[in-house]
Amino acid sequence: MLLPLFAFLVLAAEPLDADFILKGGLIFDGTGKMAALGDIAVKGERIVAIGSFPVPPGIKSFDVSNLIIAPGFIDLHTHSDYPLQKAPTNANLNYLFQGVTTAVTGNCGSGPVDTEAYYKTLSKVKVGSNVAHQIPHNDVRRTAMGNVNRVPTEAELKKMLELATKAMKDGAWGLSTGLIYNPGTYAKTPELISLAKVTSSFGGFYASHIRDEGPDVLSAINEALIIGKEAKIPVHISHIKVSGRSVWGKSGDVLALLTQARKNGIGVTADQYPYIASSTSLTATVIPARFREGERAELVKRFEDPELGVLLRKAIADSLESKNGGADLRIASYASKPGFAGKNIAELAKITGKSPVDLVVEIEKNGGAQIVHFGMNEEDMRLFMKQDFVATASDGGAKVPDTTSVPHPRNYGTFPRKIGFYSIQEKIIPIEMAIRSASGLPADIMGLKDRGYLKVGYFADMVVFNQGTFRDKATYDKPHQYASGINHVLVNGTFAIMDGKPTGKLAGKPLKKTDQPR
Repeated sequence: MLLPLFAFLVLAAEPLDADFILKGGLIFDGTGKMAALGDIAVKGERIVAIGSFPVPPGIKSFDVSNLIIAPGFIDLHTHSDYPLQKAPTNANLNYLFQGVTTAVTGNCGSGPVDTEAYYKTLSKVKVGSNVAHQIPHNDVRRTAMGNVNRVPTEAELKKMLELATKAMKDGAWGLSTGLIYNPGTYAKTPELISLAKVTSSFGGFYASHIRDEGPDVLSAINEALIIGKEAKIPVHISHIKVSGRSVWGKSGDVLALLTQARKNGIGVTADQYPYIASSTSLTATVIPARFREGERAELVKRFEDPELGVLLRKAIADSLESKNGGADLRIASYASKPGFAGKNIAELAKITGKSPVDLVVEIEKNGGAQIVHFGMNEEDMRLFMKQDFVATASDGGAKVPDTTSVPHPRNYGTFPRKIGFYSIQEKIIPIEMAIRSASGLPADIMGLKDRGYLKVGYFADMVVFNQGTFRDKATYDKPHQYASGINHVLVNGTFAIMDGKPTGKLAGKPLKKTDQPR
């Protein structure tokens, strides 16, 4: 047996009233404790008994002997806001096959501004997993003042504060910023503190794609810590990393800063995807923020400007040089030429006979592209993974397999890669810690009080998987592959996956912070 076991008992109210029972599984409860052998009984949406208990005749049971039962995984960082609002991506199958039962949206400062309307849409179309939303700072700022590089007026700041207040009253969980993206990149720290104070007054948290994950990563983290201190709000660093060859090895400095902050009483956590490549737009990756003000048509005009065009091309050239001449940037999707997907900028330049800079300019003039950026190294990534305050999160979105894109494999493989490959196979971290990083820890970070753990009375969000086969199949070359090893996934007590196959039942629901038990 791979896992040490001990017997335990949680008595259910007598007589047991349950719809079904999962029998004989290795139970990891999300706390970080080792496995315990036992049964779990479910009635309606809730867990009603865990451990060893008498079972009246006639209750359906599922034999899960030699399988792991864990809390349904909570992905703190998804970009599923819009895919979840329409079929077929509303089923969220690429995440259900990873064991994810709750997706957090509004990340990197982007997403629906009107939380109430967003939640109503999700309820209407129905979703395969639960959804929890955050205030998206970029879109709040865009709504109030457009994509402009300046400090907001008093009236504009008031409008942002009103939008943030309404979002929290409508059930949002926190404030999210994406400070490399427009227009949030133009926001100064005082603006962010003001919005964070609103969020703090409702008991929310502050999650940030910080201003820089490369050479200025330490100062970017310090800004987040200042916001947390001034607003009296927990701070969460999104997809923690040190990106760019010039900063490889700097993970220790980052962790030293965060560890000291935690010792000083600042509530700071982070999340991470277990890959050495990131993924975002080509625009945000190679074009400095000072050139991105306004709409894309204005960016296109800047390429033709006699003075700005020269500066812009020079900035792109410098960025590509730091990214292995463009070889570190692989096209994930490009509407104008789908055949570019899967190839990097350097090789595409050779194929087309263009310089890497001219190729980038052409792509930007034609609407831009999504890219996969190989900017991290394995040692830094593994060091972040080992920290007990770093949760697992994908930074991906709900997808269905297609033939026109080659997206990041994290969309299909984040959680089995962390748990199956790095924990079970490579033994980088204990499995109980890997499971906690995907369940109890993100629940604690959010302040989610009735999910993330296997406890009597909690919602029956659960995943049952085979530790020998729970692995990611998605690769950088062939990312549209569902993970293996999932036996059952339950969302609010309903089987979304049974015996390894989707049931078609969409039992997810919008989760409102305002509905939390006090």
